[in-house]
Parts: sequence; C-alpha cells; structure tokens
Amino acid sequence: MSRPLLDATGRVLLVTGASGGIGTAVADLYREAGGRVAGLDLHPSEEVRACDVTDEASVAEAVAAVLDRHGRIDDVVHAAGIVGAGRLADLQLADWHRVLDANLTSAFLLARVCAAPLAASRGRMVLLSSTNGRNGGSHLSGAAYAVAKAGLVNLVRYLAKEWAEAGVRVNCIAPGPVDTPMLARLDPVQRQALADGMLTGHLPTAGDIAASIAFLLGDHGAVYTGTTLNPSGGFFLA
Repeated sequence: MSRPLLDATGRVLLVTGASGGIGTAVADLYREAGGRVAGLDLHPSEEVRACDVTDEASVAEAVAAVLDRHGRIDDVVHAAGIVGAGRLADLQLADWHRVLDANLTSAFLLARVCAAPLAASRGRMVLLSSTNGRNGGSHLSGAAYAVAKAGLVNLVRYLAKEWAEAGVRVNCIAPGPVDTPMLARLDPVQRQALADGMLTGHLPTAGDIAASIAFLLGDHGAVYTGTTLNPSGGFFLA
C-alpha cells in the first residue's frame, strides 16, 4: 500500500505568512493531511493570529500562544516575506534593512524560539528561499531580496547540522516566480516573460509549491536535511 505524500495526523504546523498564497496553500494541504494548523501573519483572520515576524517579542508571544493552545509544534514552515525592487543605486538603506529583516532576520527569530519545541517533537522546519538567492536575482526583486534569500539557504545548512542531534530536519525550497498575488506588481509583459522562462511552459501555482513543502515534511522526505529543493519549473537549473 502506497504512503500518502503527507500524513499529519496528530501533528501541529506553525506557518508564517499564513494569509499569503503559498502560506494558505500549505495550511490547506496540512489540514487535508489530518493535522492542526497555527497560522501567523501581519494580516490576521479568524484562523490566523497577528504576528510581526521581524519583531522579537511578537514572534516569542505568538509561538508561546501556539504552544499554550496546542501543546506542541511538530512542523514549522516560514513562508513570510516581502519582495524588493529597483537597481542598487536607487536602493535606500532603510529599504535594504526592511527586506532583509522580513525575509532573513525573521527566519532567525523564528528558528531560535522554535528550537526547543521542535527538539521535543523531533520535528521538521522548511524555510522559503527563491531562485533569486541562487542565481543573483535581478532589479525586478532587488539586491536585498536576492541577498536575503541566499542567506536562508545557508541558514538551513547551519541549522541542519546544529539540530541533527535533536532529530530535527531542516530544509529549504527555492521556487522561481509563482502564480500568486505577489506577481501583481509586474505588468503583463514582465509576467509573460517570466512564464516564457519556464521550461515547463507555465508558472507554478501556490499548490505546486505547497506539495514540495509537504514532501519535505513527510516521511518521503526523511533522507533530506540541509537541502534546498528547486521547484522552479526549469526557470533555474540547479
């Protein structure tokens, strides 16, 4: 009998960026797999708790509330982040810090506060990088975004080694452009150029990326840690 992509029965997922396209898709898939979901986002709803992932106190309070409600955290997916834009000469220092904090510093804050509960459950963590962090990016997303996403790749390698003794697996996915509201900032010509760059001929969906994350969280991904997967539709050839 074949095993499902993910069996989350009895498990609890903490997902940041839970109101965004990929975060929502991950939460939906996890619930379908039988798990419970604790969502965090700057834009809360009935199912998503308010949290500023760039603020140390906000992250600590949110994770404490999840533990108080659910008693455990088995899986963590960090899908929160923002994109930049523009060429280096036009990049202001405040914008540099803003993009790095939202994408990279936030992952550090989340990992630090989730280390103990993940060790207790021998859990799994997945960080969301980007092809921009592997190919240098472009002015469409800006220098700070490329640097932050590259930092996530190496943070995963570091955490995988440090947390191995505790039985915690840490991985990363680095998709290219994904058909989510984040691409709304681009004009139709730019969007089509990105789609044309896909060897598959189309932009991946949020559901496609969620499936890759589910693979890393599930038993099928048991041999993966410290790894960055490349669900980019051939946009970037790793």
